[in-house]
Amino acid sequence: MADETVSYEADDHGREAMNIAGFATWGYPHPDRLDATNRASRDLRPARGVIQSGLKKCIDLTGASAGLLLLFPLFVALAVAIKLTSRGPVFFRQWRYGLNGKKFAVLKFRTMHANQCDSSGISQTVANDPRVTLIGAFLRKSNFDELPQLINVLRGEMSLVGPRPHVPGMLAAGMPYEDFHPRYMDRHKVLPGITGLAQVNGFRGETKNPHAARMRLAYDLAYIERQSVILDVKILATTVAREFFNGNGY
Repeated sequence: MADETVSYEADDHGREAMNIAGFATWGYPHPDRLDATNRASRDLRPARGVIQSGLKKCIDLTGASAGLLLLFPLFVALAVAIKLTSRGPVFFRQWRYGLNGKKFAVLKFRTMHANQCDSSGISQTVANDPRVTLIGAFLRKSNFDELPQLINVLRGEMSLVGPRPHVPGMLAAGMPYEDFHPRYMDRHKVLPGITGLAQVNGFRGETKNPHAARMRLAYDLAYIERQSVILDVKILATTVAREFFNGNGY
């Protein structure tokens, strides 16, 4: 999605601790110290053993399969609504960074008029963007446009939980994220996710502000460093609660 970026509250600027999915708070380097050269801050360890990797894969396959089955009626309804309200395909495909920086085609429900879709993702959406269709505005607000990524999970291109996949050259504070911070590509050491630690803590939306952009990166790197099945379950539970019960997005 073109606006795969960050929003934040002004009173978050000085936080030295990060909240893990609303369940626990633990210390982590402030984003302004992401450039630290100490070994601990540089040495990300996503590999947690064969058992945990197997459990995560099992959760991904089971969760994606169950999600597609349970949400099939919703998929059909949304597909019909998209076709009835604008010309063009139901799905939108866009190249994103995947594991180890390898690019893959992420799937989304199309939210823009077909002739105005931005496959590059560089042109970010803005409030009341005229390119967004009527049903597309609802899909973006509800995040239902992301649901087809369950198919990407079944393909092994994504995980249910992980750093959100970005388009190459995505802007952060007016420059490509790749140039914005030297540790940016470290976030691709694990599979990207449909939801993640940054998203459940409110860091989504625009990345025009340097602090906001660094905070998302800090959360992504924190997730890779602290990754566990328990953390994944907490993030998933928080996402489901906010999406389907509170209706305010993750």
